[in-house]
Amino acid sequence: MSEGAASHSDTDAASAIDAVVLWVDGNDPRHRAKLDAHLTALGRRPISAAPTRFGSVGEIDYCLTSLLRFAPFLRLVHVVTDEQWPALMRQPGASPLLRKLVRVDHREVFRSYEDCLPSFSSRSIETMLHRVPGLAARFIYLNDDFMLIKPTNAAMFFDGDRPLLRGRWRVAPERRLTRRMRALWQSWRTAEPPAQRPNAGDAQAMAARLVGVEGRFFSAAHAPYCLRRDTLAHFFDAHPELLRQNIEFRLRDSRQFTTTSLANHLELRGGHAIVESDARLLYVKPKSQRAVARQLLRADTDPQLVFACIQSLDEADAGSQACVLDWLDRTIGRAPPT
Repeated sequence: MSEGAASHSDTDAASAIDAVVLWVDGNDPRHRAKLDAHLTALGRRPISAAPTRFGSVGEIDYCLTSLLRFAPFLRLVHVVTDEQWPALMRQPGASPLLRKLVRVDHREVFRSYEDCLPSFSSRSIETMLHRVPGLAARFIYLNDDFMLIKPTNAAMFFDGDRPLLRGRWRVAPERRLTRRMRALWQSWRTAEPPAQRPNAGDAQAMAARLVGVEGRFFSAAHAPYCLRRDTLAHFFDAHPELLRQNIEFRLRDSRQFTTTSLANHLELRGGHAIVESDARLLYVKPKSQRAVARQLLRADTDPQLVFACIQSLDEADAGSQACVLDWLDRTIGRAPPT
């Protein structure tokens, strides 16, 4: 059963906006043991099991605090995880805003599909987003490295019932000349094609094809995804085989589509979405302390920047990591106001 918040009526869920955050603590010995057991059975460690996929330096607490601090319109924040608790949720009573946080275990969203657990693929788990118990009809979905860095309102995510999609249209990967030339070169070198990396563009293009969009796809920015629960529920009710197929992979795989992209293309095809640019987004993948400092200064001085994605912070050098964490402490903090 979901833990951490009082129950809400179906009427609340129909009119409200929720948030859903996926998170696991890769440093947890129990999580490592589950992953190691799967890798032992697999007999190898593919790139999709790289430590950075599960590593963290406390980003989840900044993510959750940013939602509570800068998105007061949210009804609930559902944290979907695997037998774990974020540090912020282990501080009952510290702030009344913490009552908005609800912990949802993988076993709840995978009910009737428990044979697919444990799952270490965010694409598999995202496929079950619409199954979060009591989820609002409209919700925003975030990875734990997504954060809000300034105050927001509901109109930044939904225009009435229509989700705002941030990104741009791109040519499908298989239509790009560079991809075709690479495939041709590989065919000359070896009779067996190399294993394909689980590329994000391919996964989004695959989702586009599932709803009849060929030759191009809507490439979503690394910002909160605006989704409607029933869009996904209706699609998977009509195509249960696609749900099953996508969640059977325990690790991210090139044969998986991205569920957020599926929802985006369904909304776009039905004329139910509004496309916006990614101008509000600060994307940071720390490579040097000086470059990071410049990006963070821009975030402080540009009022248009509202969303941040801090990717692979666990792999950053000590100076860059300290710079980012200090900025997050000043901009968001590790706990909401009391």
